[in-house]
Amino acid sequence: MRFRLLLSLVLLLMAPLAQAQDLLDQLMARLATNAGGTVRFVELRHLAMLDAPLRSTGEMIYNPPDWLERRTLRPRAERVLLYKDTITIERERTRMSVQIAQRPEVQAFVASIRSTLRGDRAGLERHYKLQLQGSLRRWTLVLEPIEPAMRAIVTRITLNGDDINVRHIEYAQADGDRTELQLEPMVTR
Repeated sequence: MRFRLLLSLVLLLMAPLAQAQDLLDQLMARLATNAGGTVRFVELRHLAMLDAPLRSTGEMIYNPPDWLERRTLRPRAERVLLYKDTITIERERTRMSVQIAQRPEVQAFVASIRSTLRGDRAGLERHYKLQLQGSLRRWTLVLEPIEPAMRAIVTRITLNGDDINVRHIEYAQADGDRTELQLEPMVTR
């Protein structure tokens, strides 16, 4: 009798965890259907040394599975291209490329975006502890870095969305600063 009661209690306590895991699997499956497209963004960087956040605007282009481009239009032009395992940054007349495998913290950061857009749960779990709340219609996915090198830079990444649309991303930095990225719904090709 006690065993059955104990087993019932364990199953009752595990039910919400199992439901959250099912929801995470469903969300990842939905995100994996993303055909790509273009979104406009507004970024606010909240820095402790400034009274007001820095604001930038532009567009992001996602072409699954390996092309993610960010074009900042204001206040100054900048292009960041992530293609396969290379990240290229262009500002004014300067261009720099880095293999992401050479920088584990960059690799983890890239995984937060690319693995989410791909619906790649395993890719996310290589670098982050995942917590999902909500439903497929309105969800919040919290990523907490596992690697110390990444935790020294970013303590938490929070993504909010509806269905396959990532609508808001917030990066909480270890130094107390934070960056918010507000995204419009994706315009598919």
